[in-house]
Amino acid sequence: MLEALTMPFVQYALMAGLMVGLLSAYFGVFVVQRGLSFMGNGLAHAAFGGVALALLAGWDHYLWVAMPYTIAVGLGIQYVQRRTRMSGDTVIGIFFAVSMALGIIFLSLRRDTSVDAWAVLFGDILAITAGDVWMAGGALATGVAALPMWRRWAYATFDPELAQADRLRVERDDYLLAGFLALTIVVAVKVVGIVLIAALLVIPPATARLLAPTFLAMTLLSMVLGLAGVLAGMAAAWHFDLPTGPAIILVQAGFFFLAAIARRRG
Repeated sequence: MLEALTMPFVQYALMAGLMVGLLSAYFGVFVVQRGLSFMGNGLAHAAFGGVALALLAGWDHYLWVAMPYTIAVGLGIQYVQRRTRMSGDTVIGIFFAVSMALGIIFLSLRRDTSVDAWAVLFGDILAITAGDVWMAGGALATGVAALPMWRRWAYATFDPELAQADRLRVERDDYLLAGFLALTIVVAVKVVGIVLIAALLVIPPATARLLAPTFLAMTLLSMVLGLAGVLAGMAAAWHFDLPTGPAIILVQAGFFFLAAIARRRG
């Protein structure tokens, strides 16, 4: 593994993987605490529609199309849910189905392309380029800029009615959170693939929730687990010659089961 770190493509994979692990673990705490796991799945499949649209247009740099597409879907879910008063799962399910249907249609009409659809679905971290690293870095910088929002999102997570009565702009904040979730999901496509993105959002925060006494501690521990899972998953994938994305998810799942056992014994 140490010898591999001298190779540029492995360095790109490691940098992008760590940034994605950190971002997904941070925003994932709100997904887990608010019970929005299905939101992660819905936005992941929305990203599939965006990727397929880019491939149909013949653009191999598909993430640049998937990003605005997925953010628009995330904001659309929030808008329809608030305007129709329908349950979140119902609205997400509709957008989920529409995005998947469009993605399948776009792929069926696409021209020849060098992009491997299997890699889109299940990730190909070793195919990450310098441009992808810059995109992940931009997403991380945006997430850092949003750190002052953590307190507002946390307040609305536990008591949205009181937060609104306290004159916090809860609706606007929810739109922002949906946009950040969409951005995180898009930059994670090459790391773990569309099928496994939701797991990257959910498992580290769920593990942290088992162990942490406060929401702040849960957030910090989730970020540590996100980073550790990427490092250990990449090392395991390299050592045992496994697909990297699934290896990262399995390591994260291992952390979760160990935490569940420790919590039960405690």
